[in-house]
Amino acid sequence: MAEGAAEAPAKSDGGGDSGSSTLERGVAPIKPQYLTTKEQFHKFLEARGQEQPSQETEARDLDGCDLAEPEAKRIRLEEGQVGDGQTEEAAEPKEQPQAQKRARGQNKGRPHMKPNHYDKNRLCPSLVQESATKCFFGDRCRFLHDVGRYLETKPADLGPCCVLFETYGRCPYGVTCRFAGAHLGPEGQNLVQRVEAQAPPVRNGLDKALQHQLRKRRFCFERAEQALRQLGKGHLPGPVPPATVPGGAPGQDICDTQQAPLGPGTSPAPGSPVQTCGPLTDEDVVRLRPCEKRQLDISGKLYLAPLTTCGNLPFRRICKRFGADVTCGEMAVCTNLLQGQTSEWALLKRHQCEDIFGVQLEGAFPDTMTKCAELLNRTVEVDFVDINVGCPIDLVYKKGGGCALMNRSAKFQQIVRGMNQLHGRSREQRYTKLADWQYIEQCVAVASPMPLFGNGDILSYEDANRAMQTGVAGIMIARGALLKPWLFTEIKEQRHWDISSSERLDILRDFTRFGLEHWGSDTQGVEKTRRFLLEWLSFLCRYVPVGLLERLPQRINERPPYYLGRDYLETLMASQRAADWIRISEMLLGPVPPKFVFLPKHKANAYK
Repeated sequence: MAEGAAEAPAKSDGGGDSGSSTLERGVAPIKPQYLTTKEQFHKFLEARGQEQPSQETEARDLDGCDLAEPEAKRIRLEEGQVGDGQTEEAAEPKEQPQAQKRARGQNKGRPHMKPNHYDKNRLCPSLVQESATKCFFGDRCRFLHDVGRYLETKPADLGPCCVLFETYGRCPYGVTCRFAGAHLGPEGQNLVQRVEAQAPPVRNGLDKALQHQLRKRRFCFERAEQALRQLGKGHLPGPVPPATVPGGAPGQDICDTQQAPLGPGTSPAPGSPVQTCGPLTDEDVVRLRPCEKRQLDISGKLYLAPLTTCGNLPFRRICKRFGADVTCGEMAVCTNLLQGQTSEWALLKRHQCEDIFGVQLEGAFPDTMTKCAELLNRTVEVDFVDINVGCPIDLVYKKGGGCALMNRSAKFQQIVRGMNQLHGRSREQRYTKLADWQYIEQCVAVASPMPLFGNGDILSYEDANRAMQTGVAGIMIARGALLKPWLFTEIKEQRHWDISSSERLDILRDFTRFGLEHWGSDTQGVEKTRRFLLEWLSFLCRYVPVGLLERLPQRINERPPYYLGRDYLETLMASQRAADWIRISEMLLGPVPPKFVFLPKHKANAYK
C-alpha cells in the first residue's frame, strides 16, 4: 500500500463518519484503514497527480450534491433566484419559488462531443484514400486539397506507434492519422509495410448496393410478406419456399430468382423436401438449406448481455478474452435497419473472435420485425436473434417495444411464434431493487422444457452459482461485466481475483487499441474511442478491489464510499468525477481537445 494512502486516513479527525459508513445500508464494506472523506480524497488526487485538470477541460460532476448546470442554464437559474429573492414577500403563497426547480425546455447551450474546430481544415477523402482519380466535386469541394496547408493546422501526433499500421501493415487514414509519424515517408507518402491476404476481422458490414435497395425500398421481402398474410388471416405461418439460392451473394435482390410455387398438376420430385432449381449438386447436399434451422446449444455458457452504448465491439473483445462464451450486439432498432441507416448497421458488426454471436432487435409491430428478421437472415452472419422485451427506457416503452411487449401478448405472439421470454425485473424496479430470482425459478418450471437464461445482479462467482441453482440453462451478465469484465474468469475458475491497478490499466490500454482498430486512428476515431472509454470508466469506478473489502463478495447494489487505494492509480480509478476519468483517458489517448465536455449517458438520463 502506498505511504500516502496509509497516512491520509490516520491523519483524519473525521474518522468517525467514514468508519460508520461501513454500517450504512447499501454501502460497500471497506476496511477502516482505507476509508477517508470526500475532501481528503480529492485533495490526495490533486496533490499526487502529475497533471492538474486544464481550465479548458470542463467536466460536470453529477455525483455530488452540487450539480453543475450548463453555462446558459446556470445563468438563467441565477437570474431566476435573484428575481425570486426580490419578490419573495410579495409573491402569492400558492406559487413555489423558482429556485427549487431546474430550468427546463430546449437547452441550446448544451455541450457537444464533436470537436467542431477540426472540421474547418479537413483533408479531402480523395487525398486520404490516395485515389488515382481526381475529386468528383472539383472546385466545389468543401475540403482541403493542399496537404501542406493541412499539416500546418493538424494537431501533433499522439504517439510514435500506429495500431493499424502494426496490425495490418498499412494505415488507411494516411496523413490524417493521429499517429502518422509511424508510417509517413520523407515526402509525406503513406508507407506500406506488408500486404497480407487475410480474412477481414470484422464482418456484417453494410454493402452500398444493399443500402441503396433499402433506401429506395426495392428490397424484396417475399417470405416476410407471405408470413404476414397468413398472420392476418388468423393462421400460423407455415413453411415457405427458401428466399435465397445456395451460394447467393448477401444483399442480392433475388425476387426474380425465387422459384415459383408448384402448379396444381405438378408434384415435387421424390425425396425432395423443397422445390429445387437445376441439377442436384454436392453443394446442395453438404450446405445447410435456408429452410432448415440450426440447433444452437448454449446451455451452461456465459452470455454477455447486449449493452447499449457500452456493449460495443471493442468491449466485447475484452470480455471474450476473459472467458465470455456468447456475445450479443447492442440493441438495434428494426425500423432504422430497414431504412439502411449506417449508424444502426454498425451495431451488427461482428469480430472474428466472437464464435457465438447474436444481435438484439427492438420493435413493436409484427410487420417491421418480420421483415427485419428476413433481412438479417439473408445479409449478415449471426447465430441467433434476441428480441428486446425488457428495455425500460421511455423512448422505447412508449412506442410499444421493450417492456411494453410483455403486456401486448397478441402482438408479441405475432412477432415470434413459440417464443416465451420472461424477465426477472419489472420496469418499475429499474435498477433500484434486486432482481427477483425466486420469480425466475418459477418461470423456469413453467417454461420447461424450453431453456431459459436468467440475469440480474451477478457480480461474483457466488452470485452465479446461486443463479444456476434456480435451474436456468445459463446466466446472462450485464452490469457486472461493466464493473469488472474479468468476472467471466472468476466464474470459470471459482475464485476472487484481486486484480491490481496496473492490470486494470492494461485492460483499458487494450480497449483503446481495439477502439482505434474499430473506429479509426484519425481525429474522429480517437475522440470516439475516448468517448466510449469515458462511458465505460463511469461504471468501472464503482468496482472495489478485493483486498480492500471487509466482506466478500461486493454486491452490485452497494455503492463504494470514499477510500484511498493501495497506490495512486487505484485511488484515481475509484474517483467518480468526470475530470478524473478524462485524466485516465489522457494517459492512453493523449490530451483532450480544447473545451472538451463529457456527460455520461446513463447519468445524463437521470440528470434530465
